[in-house]
Amino acid sequence: PPTVPPPPGPPARGSLSLHRAYLRSPLGLLRLGQLALGAAFWVTVAAHKYEGAAHFALFAAVLIWLLTLALFGLSLLGRWELVPWLGSRWLLTNLVHDLALGVGLYAAATGIMGHKAKQRSFCNLPGYSQHCLYSAYLSASICGGITACLYLFSGLYCLLRRCQDQQDII
Repeated sequence: PPTVPPPPGPPARGSLSLHRAYLRSPLGLLRLGQLALGAAFWVTVAAHKYEGAAHFALFAAVLIWLLTLALFGLSLLGRWELVPWLGSRWLLTNLVHDLALGVGLYAAATGIMGHKAKQRSFCNLPGYSQHCLYSAYLSASICGGITACLYLFSGLYCLLRRCQDQQDII
């Protein structure tokens, strides 16, 4: 009996390799800082008892952290063209992510955690024997503020490249 040849496979893509130029670029270094401080923010909040608006702060921090991880991974592997519609506008995608989502949500989360730290400032007094969340909330607030600044810097970097009619992130 005649044998039927197997159907053709998907088109071959180049092997995966790290885009080292991106890793050494200002945007790559800022992304590493955003990931590290963003993780510090949400781990600090999640590791302690939280209630009320801290739920939103934790949600915002984790959401932005996951989106940043995706942007970083795709950029590091040089595979942003795999993202439908956004891949052809990768610089604009990074710009909107940093300024609208990163700065906006981290500023809100920082404000929430700062407000919660202020509410708990009474337990920072010497001799207070109950469990105190002041330090955790203050730490999260500081990490969130620095992370929001890093998103602002990376957004301004992308905006500068866009104003210079650059199409690439590095």
